[in-house]
Amino acid sequence: MKTYRKIVLAGGNGYLGRVLADYYLDKAAEVVVLSRRRFNVSGNLRCVVWDAKTPGAWMEELSGADMLINLCGRNVNCRYNARNRREIVASRTIPTALLGKAVARLQQPPRLWINVTSATIYRHAEDRAQTETAGEAGYGFSVDVCKQWEATFFNCITPGVRKVALRLGIVLGRRDGVFPRLLNLVRLGLGGRQGDGSQYVSWIHEQDAAQITEWLLNGPAVDGVVNATAPEPVRNKVLMQTLRQTYGVPFGLPAPAWLLAIGARIIGTETELILKSRWVLPLRLQELGYRFQYPGIRAAIHDILSTRS
Repeated sequence: MKTYRKIVLAGGNGYLGRVLADYYLDKAAEVVVLSRRRFNVSGNLRCVVWDAKTPGAWMEELSGADMLINLCGRNVNCRYNARNRREIVASRTIPTALLGKAVARLQQPPRLWINVTSATIYRHAEDRAQTETAGEAGYGFSVDVCKQWEATFFNCITPGVRKVALRLGIVLGRRDGVFPRLLNLVRLGLGGRQGDGSQYVSWIHEQDAAQITEWLLNGPAVDGVVNATAPEPVRNKVLMQTLRQTYGVPFGLPAPAWLLAIGARIIGTETELILKSRWVLPLRLQELGYRFQYPGIRAAIHDILSTRS
């Protein structure tokens, strides 16, 4: 007997979407992924094509769902030129508003709607941790994106539906995302500190990221903003040192800020993604009793390396 009738993942064909789909396949009778392109499915996993812009038959897929998790959003790993800025904002706000309209018209809406946003909404912080109650919003394009995204989400009128904006940290996992890229640097002998290495990294193991969504569904009736980061953030130099030690590489060349700026321009990204200090704590999760599987970075890295294919 499955625990849940249906879990819907909007924009769930990316890395985190695959993590969540795998997590819920044994728990839900149906896992439905709303995707702009069709992909191979099996068993109780279904792919429903939508354009994330217009109403359609896909809207009925939300009916009777236990939970809707919105993961829509273009990758921010690019240069912030005018065109990319427009696309990054639109890829988040337009699908979110559309999902709100779909949920509002349902007789049996999802019990919980999680909008996965980002912990980067907080300011560059090296002086003190940022929490849901004592955090300060930063400034700049990435922060503006988060603000518009969350405003769109909370402005959706969806009676009877509990809503959580999940401010996710950097997800570390086996198959994709940041971790394989950092590991490649270590393998090449380039796994030293980035910049001066003092910037905090607020990270989370992929299994905690998935487990938190289920805890929010079944635990205390939490709504509003929730930080989803491990309770032990680390400085960049500690992260890279721990990764080197665990992998068995004795040294790693550092990458000063000026070199990162040149490299970022060459590969088409922004140094902010590396150099911004994200010191974010999951205050609400801890106060309400969530227990992290991987609170510390060493155990998290060891787990990922030990099971990585």
